[in-house]
Amino acid sequence: MNQWTENLISVDLAQTLDGLFVQRIKRTPDRVAYCSYNRTSKAWQEYSWRDMGEMIARWQVVLSKEPLKPGDRVALSLRNSPEWVAFDQACLGLGLVVVPLYTDDRPDNIAYILEDAAVKLLLVQDGSRWKRLASAIGYNSTVHRVFIQDSGADDAALLASDKRVRCVDDTLPAEAPVLQQRSGNPHKLASIVYTSGTTGRPKGVMLSHHNMLSIAHASITVIDCYQEDIFLSFLPLSHTLERTAGYYLPVMTGSSVAYSRSIGQLAEDLTLMRPTVMIAVPRIFERVYGRITDQIAKRPVLPRKLFHLAVRTGWSRFQHEQGRSGWRPSLLLWPILDKLVASKVTARLGGRLRIAVSGGAALSPDIAQLFIGLGIPILQGYGLTETSPVVSVNPLEDNDPGSVGVPLRGVEVSTGLDDELLVRGPGVMLGYWNNHAATAKIIDSDGWLHTGDQARIENNHIYITGRIKDILVLSNGEKVPPSDMELAIALDPLVEQVMVVGEGRPYLSALVVLEADSWPGFAQDCGLDPMSRETLQHSQVVSAILQRIKLALKHFPGYAKIRRVTLQLEPWTVDNGLLTPTLKVKRARVLKRFEQEVAAMYDDGPTQGKR
Repeated sequence: MNQWTENLISVDLAQTLDGLFVQRIKRTPDRVAYCSYNRTSKAWQEYSWRDMGEMIARWQVVLSKEPLKPGDRVALSLRNSPEWVAFDQACLGLGLVVVPLYTDDRPDNIAYILEDAAVKLLLVQDGSRWKRLASAIGYNSTVHRVFIQDSGADDAALLASDKRVRCVDDTLPAEAPVLQQRSGNPHKLASIVYTSGTTGRPKGVMLSHHNMLSIAHASITVIDCYQEDIFLSFLPLSHTLERTAGYYLPVMTGSSVAYSRSIGQLAEDLTLMRPTVMIAVPRIFERVYGRITDQIAKRPVLPRKLFHLAVRTGWSRFQHEQGRSGWRPSLLLWPILDKLVASKVTARLGGRLRIAVSGGAALSPDIAQLFIGLGIPILQGYGLTETSPVVSVNPLEDNDPGSVGVPLRGVEVSTGLDDELLVRGPGVMLGYWNNHAATAKIIDSDGWLHTGDQARIENNHIYITGRIKDILVLSNGEKVPPSDMELAIALDPLVEQVMVVGEGRPYLSALVVLEADSWPGFAQDCGLDPMSRETLQHSQVVSAILQRIKLALKHFPGYAKIRRVTLQLEPWTVDNGLLTPTLKVKRARVLKRFEQEVAAMYDDGPTQGKR
């Protein structure tokens, strides 16, 4: 793109999240707002801001007929789509409180959220999803109305058997009055977002209109976004990072959003949509990194050397442009290396990506160096659901991939006891829903939110150094932060998931889930049968895995020694209760599930692994 245009709507003009959308419709009614894949027509469909306004207005007609009053809670469990946005905006415009749900969350967990928030109305993707959920919530629920977004062949029977259920296609009117901006209080509750806690039941984070509006606007003061930008959306909109930065922020800037069909089709959608902005979690970059390094390892010597030279040269170029190193003659090679190597990788991401934000968890330095070295501008950020969610992000012109960036404008940061990162600012939540004790525990009397993360602050950049609760204390008193070790081990293409253990033990061990597609070839290389359960316990396999882990941790301090491993092939998932909906490992659940296996790794010393 040759021209970039700023078309920013201010927080003062918007007032509320629904007011923001009304102002955008007025400002650029005919520009493309969203693009999504229509599964019925099997074609991509564009929606203008005017189209979206009409859809929102039709929803408000329907919702106005329900026994709902401002402040009542409504929930939705949909794939990312213009319909998600329209329902959210219609509810916000009526003063309702939106509770977003993960489509792949477990029915019992969703049932708990619906009951805890006393949700009165629910929008779900299709009939089959509602059937699974209905069995969990039963009829003794506060939910009095359920809307089914996608009609199906069995819907007639479903409607006949459950008087709460309606199909959206049969309910939305053909026309509705023009959407108008209301006079809403920006500090009123807009949404309750349930955190996918790694221990215990999720807590409902209460966010106001101003919380999310202020953070969306503050993010633009660090990273410029334009009317011509195209965001590719694939993180669930129930994830607060996607909601604030991938939904409300583009409304504020007038940018377009394209909704990816699925994670499995993400690679194809990148080349089709050719986005300029992408927001992702590290797991996405880890998967791409694993595929790239695996493919490169199988290439002949010369292409391998050329690839690594391109990464090194590109990284040197980046460091020079950032003012952190001087010019060197090897930089003259970049144009040819870009043409031969880097441009082929960037083309797979659409060829015009100017910003790739990584948030939600720590990004491995090796991954950042590879992508940045190939010309893909990854900007690591940091935040929590409780901070709406962004606290900091790296600017393009001052990007230190080892940090999580600089604080957003208006956001204060400090460090407290045990170097805990403290945050204060307009994005800090109103509190936890129906949980005053938990609120008082995380937000002190001076308004500082205690993040639970250890950090240092240098040159206005924040560096996360550990997680207070996740620190392992060995029996000799040595304290070990496992997360960085796990990041390094997970870079191995053979490793799908890993958790380092050793609390109160004499040495560190690891639970390792092997990548199912890579396992057969690895086992055969060891001269063993991959179909035999005993192969996972074979000393040759265990020794080979321990050697690969040792290599992955070669640059770590002396404490980072994994003595034993337990190998598995069954992945930890949301369905089996070992991952949160945001794909974070529930450490306590994993330890409980594999209690015997962990104990076995300490029965007779650090000599071998068991399954």
